[in-house]
Amino acid sequence: MEILVWAAHVLLAMILVVLVLLQHGKGADMGAAFGSGSAGSLFGASGSATFLSRATGFVAALFFITSMSLTYLSTNKTGSSSVMSLMDQVEESESVSSVESEKKTAKDRNQDTPEVEGNSKVNQIPE
Repeated sequence: MEILVWAAHVLLAMILVVLVLLQHGKGADMGAAFGSGSAGSLFGASGSATFLSRATGFVAALFFITSMSLTYLSTNKTGSSSVMSLMDQVEESESVSSVESEKKTAKDRNQDTPEVEGNSKVNQIPE
C-alpha cells in the first residue's frame, strides 16, 4: 500500500512541476494586450489560464493528500526505521558493550593483582 502511495506521490510531483512550468506569468498577459502574438496559443487567449490553473489546483490537492497519507503511514508503522531510532539503537548497543568491556577489564585487573594480607596498609582506607 505504501509503495503505491509513494509511486502516486512522485508521479503527482512531476505532473505538478510540468503544469507550473507550462503556465505563463502575469507579465505575459500584458504583452498579449499589445499584440505580441502570444494570444494565439494552444488553448486560446484565456482558455489556457483557466484550464492550467484548475489542473494545477487539482493536482496540488492530490499531492497534498498523498503527502498526508505518507505521513499517516509512516507514523503508524510498527517497526521504526528512522535514522534517529537507528542511532539510538547504536548508542544503546555501544553503551552496553562498553559496560561489559569495563566489567571484563575490572575482573582481569582483580585477577592480576596479588592477594595481600588483611592487616596490610594497602587495604586500609584513609579517613
